[in-house]
Amino acid sequence: MSPIVKSGEPAGANNPAPSERCQGPFVTVDATASTAAPDAQTPTAPTPLCDRMRAAGQWNPAWDPIYDLDPAWTERFMDMGLRPMLGGVLDAKTVEFIAIAVDASCTHLYAPGVRRHIRRALELGATRQEIAAVLQCVSVLGIHTMSLAAPILLDELAARERAALTTPQP
Repeated sequence: MSPIVKSGEPAGANNPAPSERCQGPFVTVDATASTAAPDAQTPTAPTPLCDRMRAAGQWNPAWDPIYDLDPAWTERFMDMGLRPMLGGVLDAKTVEFIAIAVDASCTHLYAPGVRRHIRRALELGATRQEIAAVLQCVSVLGIHTMSLAAPILLDELAARERAALTTPQP
């Protein structure tokens, strides 16, 4: 039985009853179907994309535990994430700019990827100014730290000052 079934279909052989599914907005996941990684005796599905990424030096060693747990899932995840980048809709330099932005973002900070993608963008003719503009654009993600925290800091400082004015001093 496939672990993913279409929402709204009647229960049946290929669609478990709602009580057996985890509900989601677009699909339901069959909670009774195993998504666990195969054991040592079970042959694993081929992972050509992951293998190519390793061979090309584009594999992040931090992905090894994920791959070790479930190589087939990791392959599908990489395919999903890379398909828009490799589909030919965007030119290679634009793809490198996006990769630089993702790897340099405050939520990722993956220096080896930033270096690799900057190097590749330069090879593709990117200018210093273009790459700097990409980094400047992505840097605004970090400003949200200040947008959130600065008003809170000011509120807390004002509250502390008000409390000091109303509290008798010894």
